[in-house]
Amino acid sequence: MNYVGIDIGGTFIKAGLVDENGGIVKKSSVPTLATRKWERVMDDIVAQINRLTAGAGYAAVGVGSPGAIDSANGVVEYSPNLFWKDVPLAKYISGALGKTVKVGNDANVAALGEAKFGAGRDYSDVVMLTLGTGVGSGIVAGGRLFEGYRSMGAEIGHMVIREDGEPCGCGRRGCLEAYASATALVRDTLSAMQIAKNSLMWEECGNDLNKVDGRTSFAAAKRGDEAAKRVVAAYAKSLAEGIINIINIFRSQAIILGGGVCAQGDALLNPVREYVAKHRFGGSESLATDIITARLGGDAGVIGAACLVME
Repeated sequence: MNYVGIDIGGTFIKAGLVDENGGIVKKSSVPTLATRKWERVMDDIVAQINRLTAGAGYAAVGVGSPGAIDSANGVVEYSPNLFWKDVPLAKYISGALGKTVKVGNDANVAALGEAKFGAGRDYSDVVMLTLGTGVGSGIVAGGRLFEGYRSMGAEIGHMVIREDGEPCGCGRRGCLEAYASATALVRDTLSAMQIAKNSLMWEECGNDLNKVDGRTSFAAAKRGDEAAKRVVAAYAKSLAEGIINIINIFRSQAIILGGGVCAQGDALLNPVREYVAKHRFGGSESLATDIITARLGGDAGVIGAACLVME
C-alpha cells in the first residue's frame, strides 16, 4: 500500500508517494509562493498530488506544516512563515481528493519519519533535534508522536539553558535555539573572527564574512586554530547542555541530531557525547542514551508525513 507525504516549506512544497516500508516511490517539488491566499496554495498541493499519483493507488495523505498545528482537527492555527491563520488544511484537501488527510507540525513529522524508517528505527523512544536556522524538535514515545496539549508542545528549542542569555527569535533570552542553532554558530564564529584577526577562519571563508557558515569554525579547528577550537567547544557544550535536559526529563533511548551542522560528524558528536556522559543525572554509571545523526536528510519530512496516515 502507498501513502502520500507532503512537506510544506516556506519556499517549496515537497511531495512523495511512500510505500509501507518508508521507501519513496516517486517525488516532486513545487514553489510554495506563500504570499498568496491559502486556498491557492492548497489547490497547488491537490494538483501536485494528482500528478504524483496518476496511475498509482494510495490510501491517504499526511501533511507536515510549519507553525502551530491542531493535529486532532487538521487545522494550521498559526504559521508566520506561511502567513496562515486558522487554515482548515485537512478538510480542504480531503474534500478535493476524497481521501483521509492528517496534519502535523513539520518538525514533529520529520522526527516521526526518522523514528520509523531512519536513524531511530531500532528504538521505540527517541527525541530529534534539527539544528538549522532554529532548533526544531520532535518527541516519539512508544513509537508514537508526543505533541503535548492541543499539539502545542515539544518546542525543545525554546527551553532556557542560560538565564538572561542571548536573545532568541521567540522573544525570550537564553534559549537552546539561541546557542545550538546553525544561526547561533555563525553568529559566534563571526564574533570570534572580529577578535582573532589572524584566525584561519578568515582563510576558510576566503576573507568574505558573507561566506561564513556552519562549517567555517569546524574546518579551522581541525587545522589547529585556537580561536576556532573555542567556538566549536562552546557550541558543543551548549548543545550538550540541552541534550542533558532532554535526557533527564525523558530518558529516551536515543537523541537524533539533524541539520547541516551534523555533517561535521565526530568533530561535533564526540565532545557532545563526552560532556553528556559526565554531566547527565547519574553520570557515566546511569542508563546511557545514544546520540546519533539523522539518516533521511531532506526526505524526512515527506516520509514522516506519510507515517501520520500509515497506522
